[in-house]
Amino acid sequence: MLFNVEKCEIMHLGRNKKQYDYTLGNTPLDTVSVEKDLGIVMSNDLKVSQQCTQAYVKANRMLGVINRTITNKSRFILLNLYKSIVRPHLEYCTAAWSPYYIKDKDLLERIYRGGSHV
Repeated sequence: MLFNVEKCEIMHLGRNKKQYDYTLGNTPLDTVSVEKDLGIVMSNDLKVSQQCTQAYVKANRMLGVINRTITNKSRFILLNLYKSIVRPHLEYCTAAWSPYYIKDKDLLERIYRGGSHV
């Protein structure tokens, strides 16, 4: 299997580190500040705000789909749909978020409390 140099990127971590330019072969590698891999958004400051925002947007979108498509809105049906469709978006890789970031915590709890659609 050949190594694809165009897909390689550099992310510099830390504030006061000197940022060097790297090459692979004769190809210079691009520097990025945010990278998404396996659905996880990682930034160079190691904060998970973007991951929490992405989880909120996906979960809120799923709440909107449920609200638009389901006509029988009994509590049992909505609860099962919430647990099977919405909650996985909130729980995937958000265990790494820090509870000390109040903004991220409030954003995720907004969906847990019922969201804006249902």
